[in-house]
Amino acid sequence: MLTVKTPEEVLALIETVFVPLTDRVENVELSAAIGRVLADDVIAAEYVPDFDRSTVDGYAVRAEDTFGCTDAIPAVLELRGEVLMGQGAKMELQQGCCCAVPTGGAIPQGADSVVMVEYIEDYGDGLIAVSKAAAPGQNMIFKGDDVFPGKTILKKGRVLRVQDIGALAAIGRVQVPVVRKLTVGILSTGDELVPPDEKPGPGQIRDVNGPMLSAMLSAFGADVRFYGIVQDDEVLLARTVKAALAECDAVLLSGGSSVGVKDAACRIIESLGELLLHGIAIKPGKPTILGKVGVKPLVGLPGHPVAAYFITKLFVLPLLDRLSGCKTENYTVTARLAESVSANHGRAQYQCVKLERTDGQLIAHPVRGKSGLIAALAGTDGFFCIARDCEGLPQGAEIQVTISGK
Repeated sequence: MLTVKTPEEVLALIETVFVPLTDRVENVELSAAIGRVLADDVIAAEYVPDFDRSTVDGYAVRAEDTFGCTDAIPAVLELRGEVLMGQGAKMELQQGCCCAVPTGGAIPQGADSVVMVEYIEDYGDGLIAVSKAAAPGQNMIFKGDDVFPGKTILKKGRVLRVQDIGALAAIGRVQVPVVRKLTVGILSTGDELVPPDEKPGPGQIRDVNGPMLSAMLSAFGADVRFYGIVQDDEVLLARTVKAALAECDAVLLSGGSSVGVKDAACRIIESLGELLLHGIAIKPGKPTILGKVGVKPLVGLPGHPVAAYFITKLFVLPLLDRLSGCKTENYTVTARLAESVSANHGRAQYQCVKLERTDGQLIAHPVRGKSGLIAALAGTDGFFCIARDCEGLPQGAEIQVTISGK
């Protein structure tokens, strides 16, 4: 009988026992920074924009010169030239005057508003009629509205996204300090396994977890090293684990958590470091192992692919986040169950679903399947959790679905 911990206890254990790895900062080109973890706060040293600029095609004016104007009684202003894109505004706008400006163009000194061209009539004699009053600051961005010296643009620990790359480009940061990618080793164990490119013989199956976990961790942002399929030989397994630990920041053993005479993972962990847990109150994935060798985690995952998927998604990825010093947020949506789902195992139960929008409402269709049936996982859109003290959920119950992905 395994002594299990709840999912909440496991996540708390990860936060308590493991600490962010230090001395892992490297500078990368801006073009290579997407998806990387920022190692330091990014603080602006300049203004963005560095000048007052228009957000529309129109005419820069002093707002007070347009107060009270209408279609019937327009404000008539003297046109004092045009600002060209990529050039500064070389004039100072006097009272009763205006200046043509394009979208993104600089605003002349003295102007405090821009009137859109739709509300302008050019008399052709150097005079412009304005038919709609402007408010101060209308249709323009002021110097430093976006960024100013000393402003923190991005905080340490953020996973850089597309919009962050744009912000870094705007302040001229072409070299970005990021946390070096974690290197994660993966071992598939079992006498019954053959590589995916081989046809299984009697009693054999293709290795699913090796490629699946490698893909999941690569998408997460880790450098993955696959150490192949290791037979159920404790000496060979121990030697391969030691080699992986020497080269990697974390190691995952797929298939090394089943209770039985061939299970050597716990003995290997205890001989190298500390066994932290053997068993999580969760379905699927109960016989999961977590150990620590020095500062490095060693995880024994269930051999069943669906169980291995959920344990990696729910616990291994947060563990890697902890080592990187960042926090990845999950994206959830609200949906209603298309049919009832039972659960009476004394464990938190995770259930895959396919999502369908019907009459403007998101409907979650549970995908039935045992933990060893990987095809049931393919094509699903996400999953939800039934609490350990709940005996199931009825049809129509509102649930929070975690969207599958990174």
